[in-house]
Amino acid sequence: MKAPRLNHPIFDWAETIVVALVLALIIRAFFLQVFWIPSPSMVPTLEIGDRVVADKITYHFRQPQRQEVVIFREVKPPELPALLQANKIEKRDLIKRLVALPGDKLQIIEGEIFVNGRQQIEKHPMNKDDADYGPIIIPEDAYFVMGDNRGESYDSRYWGFLPKKNLIGRALFVIWPLNKFGIIP
Repeated sequence: MKAPRLNHPIFDWAETIVVALVLALIIRAFFLQVFWIPSPSMVPTLEIGDRVVADKITYHFRQPQRQEVVIFREVKPPELPALLQANKIEKRDLIKRLVALPGDKLQIIEGEIFVNGRQQIEKHPMNKDDADYGPIIIPEDAYFVMGDNRGESYDSRYWGFLPKKNLIGRALFVIWPLNKFGIIP
């Protein structure tokens, strides 16, 4: 015997809302997620308060590429006292530009970035008086990331390599504010 179907508009609306919520949760958990920019480290590309959409599935099928803008769980510097590292403080999601891949040799000389001995063409150059860095070899399952606002970015130069396990996804486009709507360069 079939259960009777309730044919009231309220039940139709409730069913629609429940299905929409379930679909939204599935999409957010596995495919796309909106993130808020918390700091000026990516200026001028992204500014505080911008909202970006991240693709959470691409990196399951291919490796990240140099110059992609990535979102990841915050990396705590290794020199933090054990008490602070053990504390269950929630890690933030951050956004930076991927500069070097696993196995790459990275060096910064007078503000110029070199990867595997080749100078990188930078849209977001550093000051010439910024400290030199490296050479270092990026370990397997790790990346080197930097903010576009090189002088104001707390990034891999300070806290080390970004572990692959911390990677959430690739930032695709800005959705807010509307006057900045578009693909992230």
